[in-house]
Parts: sequence; C-alpha cells; structure tokens
Amino acid sequence: MQLPSHDRYDDLYRDFSWRIPEDFNIGRAVSDAWAVRDPERVCLEHFSPDGDHRAMTYRALADRSSAFANALVSLDIKRGDRVALLLPQSFETVIAHVAIYKMGAIALPLALLFGVEALEYRLRISGATAIVTNDFGLDRIRQIRDRLPKLRHVISVDDAHDALSFADLIVSHEPFFEGEKTAPDDPALMIFTSGTTGRPKGALHGHRVLPGHIPGMQFAHEGFPKVGDKVWTPSDWAWA
Repeated sequence: MQLPSHDRYDDLYRDFSWRIPEDFNIGRAVSDAWAVRDPERVCLEHFSPDGDHRAMTYRALADRSSAFANALVSLDIKRGDRVALLLPQSFETVIAHVAIYKMGAIALPLALLFGVEALEYRLRISGATAIVTNDFGLDRIRQIRDRLPKLRHVISVDDAHDALSFADLIVSHEPFFEGEKTAPDDPALMIFTSGTTGRPKGALHGHRVLPGHIPGMQFAHEGFPKVGDKVWTPSDWAWA
C-alpha cells in the first residue's frame, strides 16, 4: 500500500491509484501479516524516564492482540460493538486497538484530558459496551458508571480491584484468533469531533482509514519508511 518509488512528483501523481483490497482488516494488516513475514522484527519501543526501556516484536503484538480479542469475545462483545480506550501511549493501547479491529468491533479512543462530563457524553452517545483504562481513567469512570447502563465491562491495565485485569485476560486466552472478515468500509474506528460549532459528534471510519493515511504519512516524512526509520509522536490517540 506504499507509494511507488519516483524521483519526480509529477511521475508519482501520474502513476498513483488507490488499491484497497476487498477483504481488509486493520488489525490483521498491522500485526498478523507482519508476524508471518518478520516475526522477530521490533514494531514498538517504549522509552521511560526511569530507564525501563522495552521493546515488542510483531510476533508478540500478534499473539497478545489475538489473546485479547478472544477475551473480548468471551465477554460477549460482538462485531460492531464500541470498545472505548482511555489510555496514554503504551503497549497496552496498541494491543487493545489491534484486538478490537481483529474481532470486528469499533475502537473508541478517548483523551485522558477529558473531564467526567465529556467522558459521560461520549460513552453514552456512542453506546460503548466496554472500556479499557488505567487507574487515572478509572477514577473518573467510577463517578459516572451508574449513569452508563450500556457499559458492561471495565478493564484495567493497572489491575484495579473493581475492574477486570487486562493482563489476566491476555494470559487466560489463546494467542490465536481467526479474525473477522471485514471489508474496507466496515466500521473500525470512532473519533469524536472537537465540538467547535456544536456538540461533539462521533465520526465513524472504516478499515480503509489506514491505507488512506499512508500516502500523507510518506509525503510528510520524506518517503518513510526507510531502513532504520523510527517514528515518535506526542499526539494523544483520541485527537481527530
């Protein structure tokens, strides 16, 4: 899905066309497909101020996301259900996103900067059935959970006593998932607008949102990816 190699923009423009497979799933594309081609290749690195630098391979991402997808299915979360993510940048955030896409559910990223009213509005309007969060987010969810009847499951990456354990769900389920067959326009991701001219609205994106971003990513980063390239972004995953 990457842009063809050309020295001149005019040549690239002339030869460009969208090639979107009829069967396309973000989760499979960013984990399982790479795990087959290059399983030990590092896909994620985490650099912490305390020196706890960690790395994850494509095989590990594929296995853990598959296990979490199986866990979500065991919780009776179905294709098309909205699963919210109230998390900072972390391995858990990526694993959860990929798992949600694999099983055909819809990822709903929410910003940790949101107050309880903003969270309640988005969770209620979206009809989210589950949320994955940390201790910081859980403190806010506790204040509004009784007003969210559709929110059946709260999953914590910090193993809180009143939430399901993210880690336990992964280790207790098989690291293989027969992913849902999804078409490019099948819903995958819901991002809420900022609400500049009215109440925020949930914008629903299909799986084609990933290949749709690749040309812009390559242009903005001078033909990315090249050998040895790494990308870091400070942006919250919930921003539109």
